[in-house]
Amino acid sequence: QVQLVESGGGLVQAGGSLRLSCAASGRTLSTYAMGWFRQAPGKEREFVAAISWSWRGVNTYYADSVKGRFTISGDNAKNTVYLQMNSLKPEDTAVYYCAADTSYGGSNYGQEVEYDYWGQGTQVTVSS
Repeated sequence: QVQLVESGGGLVQAGGSLRLSCAASGRTLSTYAMGWFRQAPGKEREFVAAISWSWRGVNTYYADSVKGRFTISGDNAKNTVYLQMNSLKPEDTAVYYCAADTSYGGSNYGQEVEYDYWGQGTQVTVSS
């Protein structure tokens, strides 16, 4: 079991920045990737970013809509993954969820089905 707790959401003006955190506890040693997804009102949940760890190293993945503005990173010592969000836009408003992939050999990090555990989400609101 892996428990995930997001924090760092809030209200920010367009053009501003926020940093989301996702603290993992439990069987974190078996986590191969972590992802961030978001769900805006009336819309389906969508992929935002992911980070994976393997013998090849660390890889990051981003949705086209956030490339160049968002950065995902991880602190293994703290079992925490971060999502630095810059140049925020009103369309970034959503509930942001982090997720953990504990299955070896995965690669579809942009898909919800890849992930085994989910946090409760944190609200991000960007005002125009």
